[in-house]
Amino acid sequence: MSDTGIELYNATAKASASTVIRRYSTSFGWASRLLAAPMREHVAHIYALVRLADELVDGPAEAAGVDKATRGILLDELEADTARALKLGFSTNLIVHAFALTARQHGIGMDLCGPFFASMRRDLDDATFDEAGLDEYIYGSAEVVGLMCLAVFETGRVRGEEERRVLRDGARRLGAAFQKVNFLRDFAEDHDELGRTYFPGTAKELTEEAKGEIVRSIREDLRAADAAIPLLTTACRPSVWAAQAMFRDLTDRIESTPAAVLAHTRVRVPDPVKARILVRAMGMKAAR
Repeated sequence: MSDTGIELYNATAKASASTVIRRYSTSFGWASRLLAAPMREHVAHIYALVRLADELVDGPAEAAGVDKATRGILLDELEADTARALKLGFSTNLIVHAFALTARQHGIGMDLCGPFFASMRRDLDDATFDEAGLDEYIYGSAEVVGLMCLAVFETGRVRGEEERRVLRDGARRLGAAFQKVNFLRDFAEDHDELGRTYFPGTAKELTEEAKGEIVRSIREDLRAADAAIPLLTTACRPSVWAAQAMFRDLTDRIESTPAAVLAHTRVRVPDPVKARILVRAMGMKAAR
């Protein structure tokens, strides 16, 4: 007789989360494959919950005809389910259940999940961002995800205070860089289709000056993240390096694309370039 207990339920939840990252992510999904197996599984659980919430606030939920008010209610319910699962270690939502397995094992709590859901809720608000609001949004939507992944990477490690500071700052700054790059890459879709403007002063148009300032802030974030990567263990360093390299290349392409073109075109990293980055990262992994 096949096992129908909690082990099967856990395995099914984990498989569900793995399906999400495999079907939705390209660059991040490929980079995550370079992680050691246990880390790869836990990162997939984090990604799946993040993607589930993101698809709820827009995308499939909106396409299905779910109005904004109802999406807000559903997001509140998802957050409540997540908080409950962190306490109970169980959810009837397989993605939430998988996330809770990871969160409970690695000390990820609502101190990180709460700001994430707050940022997702902000996407249901049509108001534009000021500088403080954007910083708060980026922290909740991206920096806390970096801190969640860092919690997985650092489990069992003993660090001094300075190394912990550098790693936490690196995780936050790398998450911020990724988010800002995504904002620029998806500017046309966010602005024209979703009516969403993240960067202050770009509601009417994306100017070369505004784009240049954003790119400079991205490069500052990437430089800060550079200081943390050598401190990571060999079980995760090649993967993080590969993800950063892909976004660095994307930043270069965004910088060389005129703002007027970027405002209506989605820039991407060509597959051959991604392949070269992954091959180099695999070499790093083999040499460890």
